[in-house]
Amino acid sequence: MSPGEVSLLMFGVFAVLIVVRIPVSFALGLACLPVLLIDNRLNPVVLISEMWKSYNSFILLSVPFFVLSANLMNAARITERLVTLARASVGHLPGGLGQINVVVSMLFAGVSGSSTAEAAGIGSLMIPAMKKQGYDTSFTVAITACAATMGVIIPPSILMVVWGGLMSVSIGAMFLAGVVPGVMIGLFLMGTVYVYAKVRRYPVAQRASAKEFFSALRGAILALITPAIIVGGIVGGFFTPTEASVIAVLYAAALGGLVYRTLGRKEFGAVLHESARLSAVSLFCIGTASAFGWLLAYYRVPQAFVGALSGWATGPISAGLLIALAFLIIGCFIDAIPAIIIMGTILLPLAQNAGMHPIHFALIGVISLAFGLVTPPYGLCLLIAASIGQIKVVATLKDVGIILTAMLLVLLLVIVFPELVLFLPRLIAPQFVD
Repeated sequence: MSPGEVSLLMFGVFAVLIVVRIPVSFALGLACLPVLLIDNRLNPVVLISEMWKSYNSFILLSVPFFVLSANLMNAARITERLVTLARASVGHLPGGLGQINVVVSMLFAGVSGSSTAEAAGIGSLMIPAMKKQGYDTSFTVAITACAATMGVIIPPSILMVVWGGLMSVSIGAMFLAGVVPGVMIGLFLMGTVYVYAKVRRYPVAQRASAKEFFSALRGAILALITPAIIVGGIVGGFFTPTEASVIAVLYAAALGGLVYRTLGRKEFGAVLHESARLSAVSLFCIGTASAFGWLLAYYRVPQAFVGALSGWATGPISAGLLIALAFLIIGCFIDAIPAIIIMGTILLPLAQNAGMHPIHFALIGVISLAFGLVTPPYGLCLLIAASIGQIKVVATLKDVGIILTAMLLVLLLVIVFPELVLFLPRLIAPQFVD
């Protein structure tokens, strides 16, 4: 079979299975079977063997540990301390609770590495509070979901760990590269909240005193140094990303259980169970996506894809736009991790052919896939926030579209100006960049 025929068959079967609501992880595996059965050189055992090979990766051990770390932070009510700090910092600005929502999302992103944990943890606190203060439910849900995407852009990031392990890119350098675009997204979101507040006349809180601010900072400071420990340890060569994920778990458990004493034995057991469940789903999806990606590589689909688009992707900017568009589209339908495994391997030759820096390519992919967490029909962060806000997803789409437009401007700037993501890695860890 030709690369085009294989692509049509596999993606066609996958699309049909998604439409009939088969879980993505199973749909990816089932989409491989027709090709494995048709080609006499292959057999269905290849599906199992490729899944097994994908799990033989030390870097993947970090995925369940980062998930556990984020869930421990939520269970230990560390999110509440971050909300208190955000309130003391920006609560007096127009759209006070909306501004707090964005800032606490930025702070929690530096602690968790998971957007879904961020949407659930922050949403459960901020959505009821914003509704009570008279904020429109659609706006409240939209800003919560969109701000949660920073969880996988601002380091640490589970997506960057998976990308680095798959593409052999320095994870420490990617963590540093995510800081500037992550902060830019936060600032753009705060600007959007400001405009909404002026147009819809949302309430403004009283400015916190210096004493209240330093009290809030003191209560959250131990949580805030988490990213410094993780990112600094990786960049400084003190430990690997996998070891950093374990340290993040131990630190979160120590904060919740020993320092703040908000995490009891009962809560710890529930967190372990939920983290194991979420990790199992993610890792199974990685396995089937790896088999799917292996088949595409076996039939030289990436090379055919590059050949078809080589006339369009003549430089880093045009290639970046095509790459972002591809990730934005696929992010609407499947989870970010399998999207990285499938589309990342397809688009990598295109990026290399256009002369893009691997870290620039990685950040375009990660940011684009993060935005897929708020775009239907998949949009997991949007689904979580809408569920908490008790509103239909359709009712939020207008506000999501407006807020997402501001976020897409940041993505465009990242594509056009690579130094936005390469500046910090070259300054702090040049040995990982050039």
